[in-house]
Amino acid sequence: MREFGAESSTDDVLQGLSLEGKVALVTGASSGLGLETARALASRGARVVMLARNREKLEAAAASLEDANLAGQLDTATLDLANLEQLRSAAATLLDLYPSVDLLINNAGVMACPLQRSAQGFEMQFGTNHLGHFLFTALMAPALCEAAKQQGAARVVNLSSAGHRLAPLNLEDPNYLRRDYDKWQAYGESKTANVLFTVALDRRLAPYGVRAFAVHPGMIVTDLGRHLDSADIEALGQRAQNASGGNYKTIPQGAATTVYAATAPELLDRGGDYLEDCHIAGPATADSPGGVESYATDLATAEDLWQLSEGLVGQSFSFNSMLG
Repeated sequence: MREFGAESSTDDVLQGLSLEGKVALVTGASSGLGLETARALASRGARVVMLARNREKLEAAAASLEDANLAGQLDTATLDLANLEQLRSAAATLLDLYPSVDLLINNAGVMACPLQRSAQGFEMQFGTNHLGHFLFTALMAPALCEAAKQQGAARVVNLSSAGHRLAPLNLEDPNYLRRDYDKWQAYGESKTANVLFTVALDRRLAPYGVRAFAVHPGMIVTDLGRHLDSADIEALGQRAQNASGGNYKTIPQGAATTVYAATAPELLDRGGDYLEDCHIAGPATADSPGGVESYATDLATAEDLWQLSEGLVGQSFSFNSMLG
């Protein structure tokens, strides 16, 4: 039985595995965890489609991997999770180019930004971290199910965070239209939404061989923290101290749980789980920094969020009819 932990890297968890013939889509692939996830999957032979909002940064990121002698292939495409019109157009193009997708890594995210609105008026963290990925995943579902039909399995990995413990999701006002905005509360709610989405998605797609996982990557210094001020950074440092003795992870260590969730053979019959440090997390407790809160895995809340999300994006998804 393979065993990994907080210090395991992407190359550790992929050792001995072949991803030749697999197609993987990675959002937020222009830097940080997304870039490392793309590199790691391509190193084992996968064809990786790197997705990001900024075309210039995306092309530079892909170029930075040219000397890595990757066994697989890197493609790029523009995807703006904060603009549902662009997202729909991008998804339609991607479905034509990649009718079979084995792995969808929903890695992109925004953290603790000032109050901003997406193109359709959603609070930016909820709109980007959850709603954009909700719609993109639902639109790409036919390709995921086709891969599962051909290969026996496909997976979706949603990057959540221990930040989900900051707040349960407020289903009555997820976009902060009727309450005062708190950037950390909004971040926590969006990360809770990532786990709830995973639960509802796995329930819908498991019959087709597509399983979904949510992951906490750990404390890592990336561009995700670009909106933080000195007080925020100090507070995060204290959280890291409480969680792991103050030890931040490297980017390859942070992306390891993502890659583990996407590829681990031992997860073949699992789904709807929340992972941390390359293993399935247990329930959160008051005296432990790890684990997943029960409000983030509650099936009824997950179903309520699904219905709310369909209403907000203006599209319903009946996979039985869509996939035949």
